[in-house]
Amino acid sequence: MTAPLIDPFARPISYLRVSVTDRCDFRCVYCMAEHMSFLPKAELLTLEELDRLCSAFVRLGVEKLRITGGEPLVRRGIMTFFRAMSRHLETGALKELTLTTNGSQLRRFAGELAECGVRRVNVSLDTLDAAKFAEVTRWGRLPQVLDGIKAAKEAGLRVKINAVALKGFNEDEQFSLTDWCAAEGHDLTWIEVMPMGDMGAEDRLDQYWSLDDLRARYAGRYRITDLPERTGGPARYVRLEETGQKIGFITPLTHNFCESCNRVRLTCTGELFMCLGQEDMADLRAPLRASTDDAALEAAIRAAIVRKPKGHDFDYSRQAIGGQMTRHMSHTGG
Repeated sequence: MTAPLIDPFARPISYLRVSVTDRCDFRCVYCMAEHMSFLPKAELLTLEELDRLCSAFVRLGVEKLRITGGEPLVRRGIMTFFRAMSRHLETGALKELTLTTNGSQLRRFAGELAECGVRRVNVSLDTLDAAKFAEVTRWGRLPQVLDGIKAAKEAGLRVKINAVALKGFNEDEQFSLTDWCAAEGHDLTWIEVMPMGDMGAEDRLDQYWSLDDLRARYAGRYRITDLPERTGGPARYVRLEETGQKIGFITPLTHNFCESCNRVRLTCTGELFMCLGQEDMADLRAPLRASTDDAALEAAIRAAIVRKPKGHDFDYSRQAIGGQMTRHMSHTGG
């Protein structure tokens, strides 16, 4: 029971993404429907149960823990959970504790996050235009997010900006967003929009902007150097030689990134998804609640990892979307 988690394709599983809530104070057009039906609070794992589950994964070799949502910082009492996870940083079992956030609550929590051992955060930010920001997030306010990013910097947190590439929306901001990140000292990663969830009137094919095109635009303005850096995650990196910036590309459609996948995703209800782009999942809530002993829970985790697939099936190459997932990004935690 002390052996590390290795999937059927010899990939060590060292990275767990944990959705602590399906709720969010924004309604981004590529993530949620405008009128979402959220889970009853009784169905959510308690913070104590999330602690127990994450601690089990740490015992089994997970070294990186990313907290997601929804928006993780809107969950009541969430700093209790971060403080609990910090003990694994102190022992050295956990190498990194971090989160992905929309930035709206960073002014409130950045200092506490730093005290818990969080050293960097990913902030989702697709535009620096206040009107467009309100459009893409439906409920969001850009000044609040920019102030949150400022608070994160003041607390000593490194900020990486994640921007979803949306055709006809932020194509004209590629270079202005890049310049802003350079001036502020933020890394920048672009993400292709993924076919997940029913967005109502929003059409995935209309939203999709290939990062091959985005990269070619960079090459027309900068000398770019491919970087060998690999984190086990989906991003591929380049350096813009004129500015020294590191730019990431997450390309689930144009370049499948599954060969080095080292992660699994845990939802706020205890479902373990072994692949973001597949429907197969394992219920960990049942063994968690069936016994105070973790033997059955750890056995269930190992059984799930054995089912981890080679990769996802996302495909925009046809006029209809292939491999589309019915669940929203907010359900799995992105």
